[in-house]
Amino acid sequence: MKKLNIFVDETGEFGFGNESSELYGISFTFHEQDIDIMPQINKLNSRLEKLGYTKMIHMADLIMRRGDYRGFDISKRKSIFNSIYQFSRRISVKYKTIIVDKKYTDNARILRQKLSIEINNMIREHENYFSKFDKIVMYYDNGQEILGTILDSIFYRFDGFEHRIHFDQKEKRLFQVSDMLTYIDKYDYKYKNKLSFSKSEKYFFGFEEIRRILKEINKKRF
Repeated sequence: MKKLNIFVDETGEFGFGNESSELYGISFTFHEQDIDIMPQINKLNSRLEKLGYTKMIHMADLIMRRGDYRGFDISKRKSIFNSIYQFSRRISVKYKTIIVDKKYTDNARILRQKLSIEINNMIREHENYFSKFDKIVMYYDNGQEILGTILDSIFYRFDGFEHRIHFDQKEKRLFQVSDMLTYIDKYDYKYKNKLSFSKSEKYFFGFEEIRRILKEINKKRF
């Protein structure tokens, strides 16, 4: 049985108030089950253990130095980031990020519509790829139920589709890769479209560093 695992994470929200995000992004990591990535996962876990941090990597908290990372200096936080980044470039997977600029939408309904169009376009473009699998398992924790509903309504066209909401996010390191991608691709979108960066983003990343990271990640784009 050919099985495709899809790991999904998002950045932004569906709100449109003064404190709402400018952008809404979804990142997908596609892993074919018969491709063994356990050696790379073991290497990542070993590297994190040496750094003294073995929990789930959460990019927002890592960049903003909050939560589990409050007591970590920039050097340690960068080392944790580099661990998940190096893992992401070594594994045999495919990546896709969809970003919608909310300034071109009026409300949550239009945002949902735009996201649905973009995800459907992705599937149509790669219909033959998705159709070759007997089972497609999507790992998305329904952190935003609206997005979960959109994904279900689109992917249920495939026989054998399963949406797993409850899973060990620490164990599923590919979920954390999607989390990383949302921030890398959001940073890139902001730069290309001359949008402002947060103080944390400017402090954590340099533009040349992002260029190098994207050069590697782009080799695996879906």
